Parts: sequence; C-alpha cells; structure tokens
Amino acid sequence: MGIIEGDQLLAYRQSQAGAGLADRLTLMLADTLSDAAQGPHSIEAIAVIIGPGSFTGIRASLALAQGFGQTAQIPVHGVRLTEAFHQDLPALTRPLWVAATARRGQVFLERDGVAASFADDSVPHPSVPIALAGERAIAVAAYLAAHDANVLLTPARIPSLCAIAKALRHRLATGGPIIAPLPLYVDPPEAKLPAAGLRPAPV
Repeated sequence: MGIIEGDQLLAYRQSQAGAGLADRLTLMLADTLSDAAQGPHSIEAIAVIIGPGSFTGIRASLALAQGFGQTAQIPVHGVRLTEAFHQDLPALTRPLWVAATARRGQVFLERDGVAASFADDSVPHPSVPIALAGERAIAVAAYLAAHDANVLLTPARIPSLCAIAKALRHRLATGGPIIAPLPLYVDPPEAKLPAAGLRPAPV
C-alpha cells in the first residue's frame, strides 16, 4: 500500500500474503500514514485492486480499504488488474491478458474485460497477437508459445502503486464507470454450509 501525490510515491509498505495478513495490513496503513506525514483528511480518494486474485488477499485488502474509507469519509474505488497494468505499460499496442495465481494448479485469466479460471494446460489459444502480464504470466506465455501463439511477455508481474492511482485518476478524468470496491471473485468460495444446516439464532 502507499500514498501517492501526483506521480510521486510519498510512502509505502509491502508484505507477502499469508497467515496474519489482515493484522499486518492495519499496522502497515498506520506506518504508511506516519511516514508520509499525512493525515486522513489530506487523502482525496482510495484506489484498491479488486482482482482477480487470491481470495484471502483480495478480501483482506478490500475490508481495510472500505473500513478506512468509511471512518475517514474518503471515497473508495475499485481498480481491476488490467486497468493498472495498462498504466505501467503505456506503449502497449496489442490486447493485454493478465494471468494471476489461482488454487490447485489453475490460473485466473483476465482478457477482454472478462475474468475466468483455467487449468494450466487448458489456457485458451488467442486468435490475435497478445501481451501477457501478471504473476503467472511467464508460465502462461511459455504454454501458449509452445502452442504457436503470438505472445509478448511483458516485464509486469504486479502493478505498481503509482499505476493503480493513475488508473483511478484516468477513469475519473474521462468519466469512466464507477467500480465499487467489491471483490472480483472468479471461483465460488470453497466454504459450504454444514449438512445439518446453520444453528438457530440465540434467543
């Protein structure tokens, strides 16, 4: 996470996903605000990635963004991965596909504004030359190239913080749609109701 003024990154913190992420995010936010010497009143908007991506990571970051935004009365906007990557790759002239890590040997693929999950060995073949970004881009590019697809592997693995902010500013400046800060879930949650159903509400 970071605080950006114009094109300048004033302060930032980063952490690996995993156990305790929600707790770390709260501390990271406090440290970032302190480093930037910024109070909540000076922040005009919050941009947060909505996915596709890890169920836990997306949920934790969105919960923090929405909680902070509501408490400080700052508008919170969702940003898709593809939007942010386009800001990091301004000279790109071919369609961009974004490949993100999914569960159980699958990959989340966002293309043409639609996200879906595929097995590693069943990624669809593009009908036109494409570019690939994202944390799983190397593996997907290798698979597609082996099947004679015209693929440009970009150096972008995760979007920069400045790119996320630029994506939101560009959308607001051009009158683009407002994207709610809600998770872009590709697969349904694995949690299931108990066979006996939920317990009755306490009396």
